[in-house]
Amino acid sequence: MAKEYHYDLVVVGGGPAGSSAAYAAVKNGSKVALIEKESSIAETVRTSGVTWIQNIKEFGIPDDCFNPIKKFSFCSPNNEVTIRDTIPRAAVLDVRKTYRWLAEEAKQSGADIFTKMNIKEVIKNQNGDIVGVKGIGEEGEAVFHSKIIIDASGFQSTVSKAMGLVSQWNRFGAGAEYEMKVENTEEDTWWLMVGQEYSPAGYAWIFPLGNNIVRIGVGVGKPESNVDPTVRLKEIIEKKLGPIKKLGKLTEMEFHYGLIPNDGLSRKTVFNNLILVGDSAGQANPLVLEGIRYAIKFGRVAGKVASQAIKTGKTDKDALYPYEENWRKEIESKINSAGKVQDRWIGLSDEEWDKELDIINELKPEEFIDFIKADFGLSNMIKLATHHPKLAVRQLFSLVKGKK
Repeated sequence: MAKEYHYDLVVVGGGPAGSSAAYAAVKNGSKVALIEKESSIAETVRTSGVTWIQNIKEFGIPDDCFNPIKKFSFCSPNNEVTIRDTIPRAAVLDVRKTYRWLAEEAKQSGADIFTKMNIKEVIKNQNGDIVGVKGIGEEGEAVFHSKIIIDASGFQSTVSKAMGLVSQWNRFGAGAEYEMKVENTEEDTWWLMVGQEYSPAGYAWIFPLGNNIVRIGVGVGKPESNVDPTVRLKEIIEKKLGPIKKLGKLTEMEFHYGLIPNDGLSRKTVFNNLILVGDSAGQANPLVLEGIRYAIKFGRVAGKVASQAIKTGKTDKDALYPYEENWRKEIESKINSAGKVQDRWIGLSDEEWDKELDIINELKPEEFIDFIKADFGLSNMIKLATHHPKLAVRQLFSLVKGKK
């Protein structure tokens, strides 16, 4: 016989979006269940963990959860540039430690966490709106009744698909990486490697974690390329392409593989009794396909909006819309602009990439960070046009602003 639970809010997915939503909702007085299908939070790592110091400080993530970065190196087939900053503005997260810290924050605040619980079905009321989920756990079937559900199940969008509200992403990034012990590395320097040999529709990377541990990976855009990122990753490591040869002896520690949506902000994210957040909502920066900061930030917004709706007794899509209004105002125009740059990058030849790096090399560190983060505000664009009168730079940032 199925075990039954009753909650104000059920959050499906124990990643950064789910844990953040659970934390915020509990802090605002809701009774919350956080459901994770794996046997522990972040048992499987699916991301390289790139994010930004400003956001880390905003979220209160502890110092031992990340490695700070202040040098940004790029290489194309025949070019190499490095942007050097005086202070670290980027970081590589210890993903497992960070996600578990976020989940522990939710637990310590009062959320109930259910691990090894695989959600199989949704429960609907007579109007066809979601009012709960059914799952299979170690002790058999469990039924979770709830006033609101937050779908933070990531790329798979488990709840939203079961409701028939979304279909599979058409465009996405597939990434494969090895976490490796190496002989030589600059702990404060990341590498992005571009061009056909690295990835025909994406890029390769070396991200240092500290203590001579790095993540070496390849990301490939789908459906733009049918290249398997795992196969390509093995090839570039075996050939020791570009900066990989500087690392010396490589010792594999762990393999990671993940998918991230790259369809732009194409989905509605609120329905009656239901909110989508993080990868379920497609909240990712197209330029380097990172979205952890969005997952945490808008997870917290989702949890707060949900708890406020529960208090009023109105949980329909109109009551939940302030969440969607919040994130769209914050990032919609930036993501759309970044998508235009990404479309340009995907079509570049090796020779064009060599020239593109010269354009990037013109940027000051703070300009580069705003650019790669997809923080394309109007004031940023005016400053860039003023500081960089070269035609190539003007063309790049005119593209961002949508000019022909």
